[in-house]
Amino acid sequence: MDIFVYSDESGVFDKEHNEYFVFGGLLFLSTSERLECSHLYSAAEKATRESERFARGKELKASSVSNISKGKLYRSLNRYHKFGIIVRQGSVLGRIFTSAKDKQRYLDYAFKIGLKRKLQSMIGNGELLPGEVHDIIVLVDEHTTATNGRYELREALEAEFKGGTYNYDYSKAFPPIFPHMNKIHLSYKDSSSTLLIRAADIVANRIYLQAREGIPAGEHENKLFVTWLP
Repeated sequence: MDIFVYSDESGVFDKEHNEYFVFGGLLFLSTSERLECSHLYSAAEKATRESERFARGKELKASSVSNISKGKLYRSLNRYHKFGIIVRQGSVLGRIFTSAKDKQRYLDYAFKIGLKRKLQSMIGNGELLPGEVHDIIVLVDEHTTATNGRYELREALEAEFKGGTYNYDYSKAFPPIFPHMNKIHLSYKDSSSTLLIRAADIVANRIYLQAREGIPAGEHENKLFVTWLP
């Protein structure tokens, strides 16, 4: 079995001006499930484009469509697994914001922990058998991460899921959740040409707005698992 993950971000990682930063995404356990979601979301996008009279070729992002349309787009994803990570920026150590490298390392940590907890919840629910996982394909919205930063995220994900990690501060080992898996494939994609990255944008935006409004994101959605950090 291969696992497909699509992810995007919402908010700005800047604790002086922003309370929350969010990752959101979709997760599929087969190619057929991924293709089914693509067909449904494409139809939802087409309906939105027509109802809001979008110009041909204009990208449908959460920031550019009405709340009513965002709700319809999100509902087209109801049957699929979703995850979110909400970072409370006021609780993040100030020194993390002093350099671009430290900020990216923290965001990589937040992403891998949030994705791991979603996968662990699926294992706990009997929806995913660890021994059957072969590869994990992760596709995220491209941004200004340097090439070496992209390599570091892939390595961090592979260590977390395949090799296991060790926390030296607490002298505690964390075993891998997929010890027999093959590898992690990480790609950065342009959302304008990647349909399910745009769908992940809608998920991230919804979680971000719920966090800002004090709504317990994911509490009443069986397919959505949200992790709060730190």
